[in-house]
Amino acid sequence: MTRTLCLLTLLSLPALADATVGKPAPDFTLKDLDGKEVKLASFKGKTVVLEWFNPECPFVKNSHTRGSLVDTAKRAQQKGVVWLAINSGAPGKQGAGADKNREAVKTFALPHPVLLDESGVIGKAYGATNTPNMYVIDGKGTLVYRGAIDNSPDGEGQSPQGGKLVNHVEVALEDLAAGRAVKLSETRPYGCGVKYAN
Repeated sequence: MTRTLCLLTLLSLPALADATVGKPAPDFTLKDLDGKEVKLASFKGKTVVLEWFNPECPFVKNSHTRGSLVDTAKRAQQKGVVWLAINSGAPGKQGAGADKNREAVKTFALPHPVLLDESGVIGKAYGATNTPNMYVIDGKGTLVYRGAIDNSPDGEGQSPQGGKLVNHVEVALEDLAAGRAVKLSETRPYGCGVKYAN
């Protein structure tokens, strides 16, 4: 897809807008690894976590095998949170394609779907720059957190800034569950760059 065509596609989708904390999260429809359509709007009334994903990114591997993403989605889902991983990698790029992602679902024992955004339109609408890049959306559809999974940019949880490991997504979810405003609503994501087509 050419840059012009990508831009025209983005412009022709009025529901998409830049993801800004405190504003409605851009709606989207993407297919999961079985080809089933998943629409963000269908989860209205529920808290949703979006995780930008690349199974071959070392930071994603670290986070899912020994870092802050181990069982975080599972714990959140047990509390009624919807968790969706999104891979915006273009065909032929690192970690892209249904087969690699199916293997990762098994390897990391992911309890949630991985959605493919091969055009990158949704990733760019959200301003996703890294894998992992995390977003939390409240039950009203408002984006309340965007940024890193935690404060340990090695992905392993071994070098937390400030000395104590903080899982930013879990803290945001705790704030929402308690009816509080999310205290820390934006952090700088770390990890591999999203493997967009261009």
